[in-house]
Amino acid sequence: MADLSAAAPSVAEIREDYAALTRRKRVYGGILLALFVALMAAGFRTADGRNAGSFADGYQRIFDYPAEVLAEAAEKAANLPGQMVHFFPALIETLNIAGAATLIGAMLGMLLSLLSTRGMAPWPRLIPLFRRIMDISRAIPEIVIALVLIFLLGGGPVPAMIAIAIHTAGALGKLFSEVNENVSLKPIEGLSSVGAGWAQRMYLGVIPQVGPNYVSYALLRFEINIRASAILGFVGAGGIGYELKNAMSWGKGRYDEAAAIFIILFLTIVVVDQLSGMLRDRLTHGAKA
Repeated sequence: MADLSAAAPSVAEIREDYAALTRRKRVYGGILLALFVALMAAGFRTADGRNAGSFADGYQRIFDYPAEVLAEAAEKAANLPGQMVHFFPALIETLNIAGAATLIGAMLGMLLSLLSTRGMAPWPRLIPLFRRIMDISRAIPEIVIALVLIFLLGGGPVPAMIAIAIHTAGALGKLFSEVNENVSLKPIEGLSSVGAGWAQRMYLGVIPQVGPNYVSYALLRFEINIRASAILGFVGAGGIGYELKNAMSWGKGRYDEAAAIFIILFLTIVVVDQLSGMLRDRLTHGAKA
């Protein structure tokens, strides 16, 4: 019978192998870092050479446009409250786009997450398919989807809502599926033993366990979607972003409107961030005594 103890490596050999592995990782990491820096430098030089003006000339004027906006806003400070009231309906439209997209995306994401989680999926063989759908949905930027939908449906809030909802479904579906991995399967097994269908098992056995986390992630995504809906306004998708684009495109004489839009958008994002943060804290940690 072979002596197994003789073949076992000593502590010194293990330490030496580990040190050699660490050195190799550092060398590979250094090589990759050097390649990354070289590629970044080459790309920067290429982009700088193709620009109408070089970066060295342009960075000195980087604050010229903000200075013009602030100067005109200061001159017309008395008009800012009225401008903010004027653009408030556009802000409501932006919030509606973000809210509807978050709601639809969260519902689709929840469905995709349940269909792609082992132990919960009704069709286990199709789990890779549903996961690839989520990957594709969140891999394509909202602005690309919005541009295609604007070409098909025309400008307005509907293409923006659909584009954000598609991206939200993929992003939340991934987060929801990770939450589902920590769910206890005992309630599902108990419901299955008494003849409950798949929808009943999910509604009664899974949703009560993951509901607070689902809502918390959805609120966080709502904050992101407000910013996304404002950005999509620049491509004709409506909302406050469309008004901001028009104000900036007209140039001097309309910078007070741009400043008013910046102010109400900033205040809205801050308020929504604070409120959603409070709600997420209550959902995850419960009400404080």
